[in-house]
Amino acid sequence: MLCVVRNALGQLAATLGFSEPECHAVVLAVDEALTNIIRHAYLGDEERPIEASFRRIHVPHGGHGRDALEIVLEDRGVTVNPKKMCGRKLEDVRPGGLGLHFIRESMDTVEFSRRKGRNQLRLVKILHVPGPRKGS
Repeated sequence: MLCVVRNALGQLAATLGFSEPECHAVVLAVDEALTNIIRHAYLGDEERPIEASFRRIHVPHGGHGRDALEIVLEDRGVTVNPKKMCGRKLEDVRPGGLGLHFIRESMDTVEFSRRKGRNQLRLVKILHVPGPRKGS
């Protein structure tokens, strides 16, 4: 189902007005997050449920509000210690371990919580629409 989620999310981000590079960054961040859930919270079990919600929200930013895309991923997997949620250093060149780096670099907000036996990852990407050109 990762392919379905990637395609739907890419189309949603484009529809909301994100640029092509931003769409790719959002899709990469969510793909990495889902992969981490499967690998770490579910210990590789690809058949366990992950609930995903995507919605447009309005957030305060720079003294006024901006539209944003909020993505919430929930699982019932192993409790993750947020203090251990740190990717390896970029200088450590080897496969894997850069997912958290990509997620944090791609998204404006990354929040992890554990409630009622569920892990929740909240990601927010602010829509930066260029203002009108001078003289228009």
